[in-house]
Amino acid sequence: MRIVKRVVEMQIACRELRAGGASIGFMPTMGALHEGHLSLVRQAREQCGAVVASIFVNPLQFGPNEDLAKYPRTFAEDCRKLEGEGVEILFAPEVGEMYPEGAVTTVTVAGIGDRLDGASRPGHFTGVATVVTKLFHAMGRCRAFFGLKDAAQVAVLRQMVKDLNFDVEIVGCAIVRDADGLALSSRNAYLSTEERRQALVLRRVLVEMERGVAGGERESVALIDRGMKVLATEPGVRVDYLAVVDAGTLLPVELASAGTLVAVAAYVGKTRLIDNFLVG
Repeated sequence: MRIVKRVVEMQIACRELRAGGASIGFMPTMGALHEGHLSLVRQAREQCGAVVASIFVNPLQFGPNEDLAKYPRTFAEDCRKLEGEGVEILFAPEVGEMYPEGAVTTVTVAGIGDRLDGASRPGHFTGVATVVTKLFHAMGRCRAFFGLKDAAQVAVLRQMVKDLNFDVEIVGCAIVRDADGLALSSRNAYLSTEERRQALVLRRVLVEMERGVAGGERESVALIDRGMKVLATEPGVRVDYLAVVDAGTLLPVELASAGTLVAVAAYVGKTRLIDNFLVG
């Protein structure tokens, strides 16, 4: 696996892949890779001729009191995992390469970028949109694979790609869970044994709301009430949001229908976790 550190070098490498007839599947990450990330690599491998990954802990998407300093960094192990999956190129730039001294331009996806996680973490999606814009410019034409656990992020990036005419297809991939049902996340490493047990309430909330939908309940207010009652069984878990929204715009809907996004975010101890499902 080739490791590239410079944007210009990455652009050249991707042009060479396409000139050789390979379509590019791209998987952007912040490292601390788990099975969820590797499932994206495998889907990219199935759909594309060459797979490129990136590892970059993006400071722009962390708020002043968030976990940038302690975010897990496991670069050597991440490289072994990616190489084991047959990734051709890893783009691993330093902060100064992505944000040179004097750089002042950011990308804001207005409206949708201020909803759900954007409302809870002001400026977060500006940081995401800015770094992904820079990554897409480094990659050029590609399919980009993102996990649907971050459904709000996927919605924001799809809007950005549409608005800015990127030659990129966003591919949303199914949530991968541990055997106990907890959605895989790099931040799960922060949880103590007891917090890990408490965190399982997020999945129980969604299962109860799915059960309501399956039973014919469609009113968002009623579905949210069902979920909040389950959340109340774990007083140590502090809800950030529980929402029933349009999956494309992230705006609230009164009635759930096929494709509606049901999403939850909550703090377990100091760790913020998210999960969701799409109404079938």
